Order: sequence, then structure tokens, then C-alpha cells
Amino acid sequence: MSTFQAPKGTYDLIPPDSAKFLAVREAISAPLRSSGYGYIETPGFEDVNLFARGVGESTDIVTKEMYTLTTKGGDELALRPEGTASVLRAALEANLHKAGNLPVKLWYSGSYYRYERPQKGRYRHFSQVGAEAIGAEDPVLDAELIILADQAYRSLGLTGFRILLNSLGDKECRPVFREALQGFLRDLDLDEETRRRIEINPLRVLDDKRPEVQKQLAGAPKLGDHLCDACKAYHEEVRGLLTAAGVAFEDDEKLVRGLDYYTRTTFEFVHDGLGSQSAVGGGGRYDGLSEMIGGPALPSVGWALGVDRTVLALEAEGIELDIPAVTSVYAVPLGEEARRVLFGVVTALRKDGIAADFAFGSRGLKGAMKSANRSGARYTIVAGERDLAEGVVQLKDMESGEQTAVPLDGIADAVRERLA
Repeated sequence: MSTFQAPKGTYDLIPPDSAKFLAVREAISAPLRSSGYGYIETPGFEDVNLFARGVGESTDIVTKEMYTLTTKGGDELALRPEGTASVLRAALEANLHKAGNLPVKLWYSGSYYRYERPQKGRYRHFSQVGAEAIGAEDPVLDAELIILADQAYRSLGLTGFRILLNSLGDKECRPVFREALQGFLRDLDLDEETRRRIEINPLRVLDDKRPEVQKQLAGAPKLGDHLCDACKAYHEEVRGLLTAAGVAFEDDEKLVRGLDYYTRTTFEFVHDGLGSQSAVGGGGRYDGLSEMIGGPALPSVGWALGVDRTVLALEAEGIELDIPAVTSVYAVPLGEEARRVLFGVVTALRKDGIAADFAFGSRGLKGAMKSANRSGARYTIVAGERDLAEGVVQLKDMESGEQTAVPLDGIADAVRERLA
């Protein structure tokens, strides 16, 4: 037993399960890479004020869940709790919006950190793949991102997810709704912390998951009744584009998401097989975030999908991903001369792009063949002194058990032909 263990609420990704996470990341990012999104990677920590301003000082993320630290130089930093603010900060710092090609389309993958009560599907360290389209106000862009996320999930074989869709209005119509909602909420029986939220960001109260709060919200004003004509038209176009693309969605007038920067389109991907932690991803439009963090007006939209929760969704549906074996060929040398020769063969196979491994250490044939079997290799190359004297190696098919003598100088072609 090791002296140290992973911190509470975190996890280690180790083989073979880690291959599933890699496959999920690949599947989520694949539609983005073929749709003009370039990869971006940001630091794991940022100025704490980036999130306080962008995510919102009244949100649980900022008030309760951020990991913060003070450096030796006195800087106040936070481990990133989400990706959008960091990506927008990086894009602004690099002046990507001035390159003349808007929107700036970016995708990312990484770890994020929130101090939460650990449970299945909710961790203090978690993995996401995200996408942001910065600098354009266009319902086609909103629809594109939702369609790409839907495409990614369906490429994994998932069918049990639902897309919830709503509009949060904009700076023209939301203040009217805000005032009406505040008037309604002030008459409810709520705790002091929730009452403070009413004054700072009343929409966050609608996102409260407690049954005793939700029960009182039954007669709350509806945002849809307060949308201006421009926001209504924008939302209807997003809905129409999704319908035309064959992407099913459900209108959810209570969907507000947990971050302050969202405007107009907001959406969430949920999977009913995950219990209370049903959200597997989500996002929306954030037209004012750039200005919140000191940049120019840059209307933008994006999403983030949880890798951990997507893996749980796959397990809930009983989906086994078709993940290629890590090793295709495993070399088993018998004797010192064979070790030297077969290591050269393995090196040459790897240069040819064939996944190959080697029986390291001084194991006998039986132990080495057990290792070959555990590696998942389709073929094993075995050679001893007699084989080398005859200029051959033994190529064994690990599925059929058939073993064939192959000329040493032709082993690469023989392996390539069989794997093809």
C-alpha cells in the first residue's frame, strides 16, 4: 500500500480504463476539428478576478467551490473551475479577434477543479472537452455548436440523452423580466442566502435544485413571456435550424444554467441514466462576457461536455467502445542473441507505424507468452537460436493459435499483410 493516495474527490486515469476516456475525448473533438475549430490550451490557474467577473460573484462556483491560492508574490489565483473565461481571456490577450476572421473558433480539452461534495458523477477534479465561437452574433453558429455536440454523442452510440433549450434574453429585455422575478421572489419563504441572490442575480434562484424552493417557484414569471421581439426571432431561428437538421430538443423555460455570463441561447445535455447528476454537458451564448473581463464587444457562444459523465452515460447504456488493442505484435526472444535481434525487429515495426512490444526481463517462454496474451497483441513473434540459425522467426496468431515460420528479413511485410 502506498503512503499517499489521490486527494478526496479526485481520480486517477489508469489503463485499461484510460483508453475509454481518450476515445471519448477523440469522439467529442472530431466534429469540431472538421468544422474549423482550432485547438487551444490555457493554464490550469488564472487570476481569481477573471472568474469572479465572468462566472459571477453570486454563483456557487465563485462563492463556495473555487480553489484559490495566494502566491509568494501576493497574486490571488484560482484553479480554473470552467473553461470559457480562460479561453476568451487567451483569445483577447493574443488579439485573435483582430486577425480579421470572425468568429474565432476554438476547442479545448483539460482538467477543471471545484470544491464540491464528492459523489458519483461529481468530482473535485474533472475533465471536459469544450468549444467556443468568439466574435459573431448568428443563430446559425448557436445551432452549429449544438449539432456538433449531438453528432459527437451519437458517434459514440449514445441515444439516451436529451437536449434542453431555452433563451435568457439580452440586455434589452432581461432587466424587465428581472424586475418582475424579483418582485415575485421577495414574497417567498426563502433563507437569507437565497434572498441575497434575489438582489444580485435572481435567475440563479430559478436554478435552485432544492424541492422546497422549486415548489414555491411554480407560479414564477416566465422569461419567455418577457422576451423582446429580437430575442424571440433569434430563438425561433435556432429552434428551426435544429429541427431542420433533425436534432431533437425540449424547450425548458426554467433552464438558466449556473453562470452569470449567459445571454439568449442556453442549452443542456442531460442523461436520465445518471441519477441526480444527469447533466453531461451544456453551454450557451455569452454576448457580454468579453466586456465583463475588459475586452471589446465580442458576441460569442460555446459549450463544454464532461468526459467523466459521458463515460458514465456509456456505462449506463451498456455501450462498449471499439478501442483498438494497445499492442498489435509482441516479441518473445529465447536467448541473448534473440533478444538483440528481436529488439531490432520491434524497433523497425514501430518505425513502420505498427504497435509492437517486447518481453523485457529474463522470463522463460511460459511467462513471456502469458505477458503476450495479457498485452492483447494479435500476433506474437518468437525466436530462439535454432530459428535465427535458419534465418526465420515464428509468427503466432494469438486468436487461432496457428504458428508459421517467416523469414527474418520479411517479418515486417508478413505482419503488415496479416494486420491489414
